[in-house]
Amino acid sequence: MKNKVLVINGTVSPIEKSYSIELTNQFVDEYKKLNKEDEIIYLDLNKEEMAQKTLTRENMSNYFNENDAIKYINQLKEVNKVIISSPMNNFNVSALIKNYLDHVLLADHSFSYKYAKKDGSVGLLDHLKVQILTTQGAPLGWYPFGDHTAFLKGTFEFVGAKVNEPILFAGTKVDPISKMNPKEAISTINDTIKNVVAKF
Repeated sequence: MKNKVLVINGTVSPIEKSYSIELTNQFVDEYKKLNKEDEIIYLDLNKEEMAQKTLTRENMSNYFNENDAIKYINQLKEVNKVIISSPMNNFNVSALIKNYLDHVLLADHSFSYKYAKKDGSVGLLDHLKVQILTTQGAPLGWYPFGDHTAFLKGTFEFVGAKVNEPILFAGTKVDPISKMNPKEAISTINDTIKNVVAKF
């Protein structure tokens, strides 16, 4: 079966310096080797006006509109798989990713709200399989209160998606990784990427 795969990029770093983009590129390259017929759709949140809009008291009444919310929810409903990539920015996902999620996490569209329907919330995107790719400057465990990978996993599980084994590439700001360019650094986990791709 031919799948439609949505690749969501939420990094604000320059492309040539981004470990997140390189991780995504290497993952997608390996994925294509095993799934030659699948359609890959790219969504760079840097280029989406929606991802620049933060929810505030002033825009609450029109924040969830056709172009900024429903359009992207429908895109999620029309694909089979999602690859989402985010660096850690200030101990969380990037603001682009947060704004995207704020738009697509809409009651009775991507989930049924627990206070609107009996028996709690139900995810309405249960057809999706999601791959989370994250990076962070600090080594794993330095800041346990900042776990953007777990945040993304829990969020997509909330809307009913099946989440594949996430890949977190940590320690990009410290030696020895900081002395490598992104391509060299991500190549050190090539076996991990291949193993995770095989399950996606």
